[in-house]
Amino acid sequence: MVVVRGFRIIFSEKATLEYLKLQRRSQWQQLSPDDDEFSAMHVVCSKTNRSSAAEMEPNVVYHRARSDDSTGGADEVPLIMSEQSGFETDENEYLMRHRGSRGSHKRTIGYYLCDGWRDACHRCCELFWGRCRGRKDYKPRTIFLAQQNPTDQKYSANIIRNQKYSVITFIPLVLWEQFKYFLNFFFLMMACSQFIPEIRVGYLYTYWGPLLFVLFVTMVREAVDDFRRFFRDHEVNSQKYKKLTKRGAVNVASSSIKVGDLIIVEKNQRVPADMVLVRTTEKAGACFIRTDQLDGETDWKLRLAVPSTQRLSSEMDLFEGHSKLFAEKPQKDIHSFIGTFSRADGTEDSLNIENTLWTNTVLASGMALGVVVYTGYETRSVMNTSKPNMKVGLLDLEVNNMSKILFLMVVILSLIMMALKGFGGPWYRYMFRFVVLFSYIIPLSLRVNLDVGKVVYAWMIQRDKNIPGTTVRSTTIPEEMGRIQYLLSDKTGTLTQNEMVFKRLHLGTVSYTSETMDEVQNHLKVSFSPQSASSTGDSGRKVRRTAVTRVSEAVKALALCHNVTPVYETVEGSDAEQSDTEADQQINQKVVYQASSPDEVALVSWTESVGLTLIKRDLNSMTLQTPDSHLLRFTILQIFPFTSETKRMGIVVREESEGGGGGAGGGGGGEITFYMKGADVVMHNIVQYNDWMDEECGNMAREGLRTLVVSKKTLTEEQYQDFENRYHQAKMSVHERAAKVAAVVESLERDMELLCVTGVEDKLHDGVRTTLELLRNAGIRVWMLTGDKLETATCIAKSSRLVSRTQSIHTFRTVADRSEAHLELNAFRRKSDCALVITGESLEICLRYYEHEFMELSCQCPAVVVCRCSPTQKADIVKLLKAHTGKQTCAIGDGGNDVSMIQAADVGVGIVGKEGKQAALAADFSITQFSYLGRLLLVHGRNSYKRSASLSQFVIHRGLIISSMQAVFSAVFYFASIALFPGFLMVGYATIFTNFPVFSLVLDKDVSSEIAMTYPELYKDLTKGRSLNYRTFFMWVLISVYQGGIIMFLAFFLFEADFIHIVSITFTALILTELLMVALTVRTWHYLMIVGEFLSLGLYIASLFIFKSYFDVEFLHSWDFVWKVVVATSVSCIPLLILKYIRRKFAPPSYTKLT
Repeated sequence: MVVVRGFRIIFSEKATLEYLKLQRRSQWQQLSPDDDEFSAMHVVCSKTNRSSAAEMEPNVVYHRARSDDSTGGADEVPLIMSEQSGFETDENEYLMRHRGSRGSHKRTIGYYLCDGWRDACHRCCELFWGRCRGRKDYKPRTIFLAQQNPTDQKYSANIIRNQKYSVITFIPLVLWEQFKYFLNFFFLMMACSQFIPEIRVGYLYTYWGPLLFVLFVTMVREAVDDFRRFFRDHEVNSQKYKKLTKRGAVNVASSSIKVGDLIIVEKNQRVPADMVLVRTTEKAGACFIRTDQLDGETDWKLRLAVPSTQRLSSEMDLFEGHSKLFAEKPQKDIHSFIGTFSRADGTEDSLNIENTLWTNTVLASGMALGVVVYTGYETRSVMNTSKPNMKVGLLDLEVNNMSKILFLMVVILSLIMMALKGFGGPWYRYMFRFVVLFSYIIPLSLRVNLDVGKVVYAWMIQRDKNIPGTTVRSTTIPEEMGRIQYLLSDKTGTLTQNEMVFKRLHLGTVSYTSETMDEVQNHLKVSFSPQSASSTGDSGRKVRRTAVTRVSEAVKALALCHNVTPVYETVEGSDAEQSDTEADQQINQKVVYQASSPDEVALVSWTESVGLTLIKRDLNSMTLQTPDSHLLRFTILQIFPFTSETKRMGIVVREESEGGGGGAGGGGGGEITFYMKGADVVMHNIVQYNDWMDEECGNMAREGLRTLVVSKKTLTEEQYQDFENRYHQAKMSVHERAAKVAAVVESLERDMELLCVTGVEDKLHDGVRTTLELLRNAGIRVWMLTGDKLETATCIAKSSRLVSRTQSIHTFRTVADRSEAHLELNAFRRKSDCALVITGESLEICLRYYEHEFMELSCQCPAVVVCRCSPTQKADIVKLLKAHTGKQTCAIGDGGNDVSMIQAADVGVGIVGKEGKQAALAADFSITQFSYLGRLLLVHGRNSYKRSASLSQFVIHRGLIISSMQAVFSAVFYFASIALFPGFLMVGYATIFTNFPVFSLVLDKDVSSEIAMTYPELYKDLTKGRSLNYRTFFMWVLISVYQGGIIMFLAFFLFEADFIHIVSITFTALILTELLMVALTVRTWHYLMIVGEFLSLGLYIASLFIFKSYFDVEFLHSWDFVWKVVVATSVSCIPLLILKYIRRKFAPPSYTKLT
């Protein structure tokens, strides 16, 4: 860019976009306006499609930042112009586009030559299959209960199919999966070429034998796995269920269930299809289901039958009249449902999520009758099951790239041979014969050895007694754990136990902690005592009574405002029959509280500990027991459940007159009360004005407590009736039902009385602090992604040592637009060595406008905490880290909301926790507690990566050395394309003669597990990828060329008299060289390694005397054979041993200083 004093520079549209791209990447640096070389100027960005130009900031000139310029501070780089400049941007420009629509990196010719053909074929097949199958258009449906075949519309069959193959597609798909990799495809071409006599260089079994063996092993493995899937699917599809018909109940298989069928589900039985609950064995029409296999939550959920069908005298009455059910179109959302149920008599009921039984849920109580609305691929469970992407390890990609280099070496070597031979005659035929001869440079057994090695690593991980319960669910990426640089962790249930303990009750003027809970208990006893109603006294007495009243009202609200249900389990030796009263039932049986949230269980358990106990809960009523054993009965009028959008829950109850226990805790007979509890951010605008709620919520959050604000509102009969009418009308609406219902409920949530603020502690898992410190010392940056509030997330980050004591925390201010994000990023740029805490909303704004700048800054932080983060954002953050850094990521979580993050990461780890097993089942590795992650990465990740690297190098070395010998042999014999060794020896060389010692490297380790855990800094060397890179690859290429060449030259020039015995001498020296190289590389000997060495040597010696057609037995018994083999082997190995000793002496590896 030319800068001239006093001139105005006009950019074209193309130049403007280029400028914005460069500006976005922070590659422009601001100069001082006093610079002698530059003067003040105006820059006008002129675009042909805009009527007016936007003037940029004066006195600012930009130039391309030099890579060696270290004088400019990072905070001097402006992200955008100041607001005073009037700088405007077009919303259609590059910066404003969604991340997914921005242009990707340009694909080079190498892409199309290597991987482009595979991707193109895959996309064409998907497009062809999609066109043939057609797109399914889902529509709402009306189901008539009285008709056996209500409509002619075809619905999906109720069949579960998890198989990858069918009888027809098995062989084609398996072959495609194998030959889409360059390594296998190359050998297929080489093997097929041997059918052409002109270019055949050996027997067919030399090439087809190993290839068919690899394919056979793969097909057997795939067939066994798919048969197991078929068997599991057949078992599920054949489960018998009772179908209700006009002639009674008949047994049908799960696969025979159709839309409109009435299915009876018994206790502990899996729900076979998506159904609407019409009747239960309980009079109230309620039942409980377990949804851990659907949403990952282990708590029971309450489901309600359609009221009009529950009131029928018998099930057969369902077939009388013309009852019909309207259901919305199939969709993925498992937490919502819209439908209506109508009968011939005109009664109509609205249906929602509480009236449904989704597929794969389990009935936990009673017996239920439901009408099927969705089957097969239209069920919520199947629609939410996305096929996870097949993860390919970085080491596999590196090996694949190296195999392409080896192929290039084969071609170059063949061209050199042809150039020396001359291109006369049918040169292309000789050229291809050379390619076939040198094809052993690319080892076919490499992938097989690596795959079997991964199975061994998985077996070792699961057998480790220090991490019991660990399961390896993906055997394709164990070595990727050895190069993790970013760990993304959930908070609740992962770092914390998700085990809530009630810690604090704050009433505004007084705060009760665990040490003073006995005062709360005494206040309740006074409040619910018979004498409290008539107690009066002086002013001091009135103050004490006011405190008692406030405590009792707060505890009573906590005991009523929830979705907790007490479930009684029979104690050994007690009578299982129903007792006369709930109190007697509680004495004879053990009570277990069931709820969808552990917070609610903690609150109800605390109210029980202070004397106000929940002893009964059903659909319409609730019963509490006071400290003096009186019963308070309440009728439940309405329940507004907690959702992630509303962040609050409410309940409307009416106290029955006969249940009054007197005192301040009671109320007038028939009094209607609306209780509500929720997060402080939403309750702030609902409760009456106060000056203490925000402050106390902040104080509790800083202590790591989860806060809830509790309030109440007393309603008159007229107020409630008016609300109920409007609420029922909103629920009956088919269009925009959710918005209308929310508006009606919101009209009730006004001017509520603030009762108390509660604080519940979520305890950390054992070993979390030491594990996080261990990972930080290993060079792994930890990001915590949580849906919790900012204050709580910050406190947990401090208490868990995610942020060390010497580091400061920068809290990213909430931003709403681009200019605010610009200012905050500039403020954050001035910070150094500080942890970042940011909300999900602010993160979304920053990524929308300044994706590159934000990721560049955040990746420099020692720790990052993202709070108020949705599951989708978690997965997006993982993908952004992978795209911007190119580093290996690991995600760990324990709930269903962590599945997308786990599947997006390079390595996914699931914890079997209280939120269910969904995360553990979707992960690559599942553990039982967070502290096991340290050993999983630092010990098993290290060993797996080191072993796979050594194994890959030796398998490549094994192919290179024999190809080098073949090249020397062909050059000596006037560049004839003749095989040096017979076909049997070539096959035996790669299998029984050398495979046992080479594969035994999967047992090798450089340091013990104790040292790896004591010195986590050793892990940093692994992340640099030095164990297997192009430097080590070409070093092994040179070693192989040297050893293969020296063996052949010694055989030709020193032992010329024994030229007829060249096969015996060179092949024996080759075998011994390979065995010695393995022995020289081993760092920690295992007894199986010694067995493998001697077993291979013994097998080769035995073959010398068994296959006499290949060897001269008389020459093998002579001393000439022995000393010539020893000389050839020594010259090939001893120089390398000397170099290795010198290197370890003057440049030893870091781990040798600790052993």
